[in-house]
Amino acid sequence: MVHRHHNGLKTALLFTSIWVVLLGAGSVIGGGSFLWLFAVAGLGFTFYGYWKSDTIALRAMRARPVSEAEQPAMYRIVRELSTAARRPMPRLYVSPTNAPNAFATGRNPRNAAICCTEGILTLLDERELRGVLGHELMHVYNRDILTSSIAAAIAGLITSLAQMALWFSLFSGDDEDRPNPIALLLMTLLAPLAATVIQLAISRTREYDADEDSARLTGDPLALASALRKLEYGTRSLPLPPERGLMNSGHMMIANPFRGEGLSRLFSTHPPMPERIARLESMAGYRR
Repeated sequence: MVHRHHNGLKTALLFTSIWVVLLGAGSVIGGGSFLWLFAVAGLGFTFYGYWKSDTIALRAMRARPVSEAEQPAMYRIVRELSTAARRPMPRLYVSPTNAPNAFATGRNPRNAAICCTEGILTLLDERELRGVLGHELMHVYNRDILTSSIAAAIAGLITSLAQMALWFSLFSGDDEDRPNPIALLLMTLLAPLAATVIQLAISRTREYDADEDSARLTGDPLALASALRKLEYGTRSLPLPPERGLMNSGHMMIANPFRGEGLSRLFSTHPPMPERIARLESMAGYRR
């Protein structure tokens, strides 16, 4: 599928950037001698998080599986859209929270789940809910959970390298073995920041992708635009508490579930809602 805003190319360029930061950080420490040790550890933690992502996220939101009798609209919409996409239908969950949001999780399309909060089911009409569920389905079918896991692993590895470099400089007794102090200082301070910013940029790009693909799957970009407009207000009025488990799952949700203003927007996992809405409206040829 060709995306109007070239989000696939943007994701590839961002991954290239984060690898450049990683290799640069590794080269500062012994010419990269310890790079593979941290790579194995980082990938191990990432594999665990990726493999258990559905359990972790659903538990954090206290979500429970629902039957078709309990949520007929959710089942009808997801069944229709997954059939149209010719992909497996994920398991459906509901979280008992009034904060309006939804997310998808799971390691692949055959082991995926979509969760809606009670708040979003109350807030949206069925047409808007269809746009949201299409968005979450496309996260599953585009394997965005794998993409975000890899980005998180590389960012975590870069942070670990920076910490190791600081430890190495403090406890190494041989001046000849120490990295260039200026390069070390810059890497310790800037590499983790750069990795985090790139990781979050990848997350924002995948949100744009899911918006566009949902609009194509449902054939109704204005439905998702209307849902996002309601969610922008709803999540500001009823944000999730900044608990650790919820913070770790917040990037999966369709709307940023936490309050964030000013510079914190730079570190947001979600694109600005007005821009997402404008892109969807442009897909529908909407003019104000």
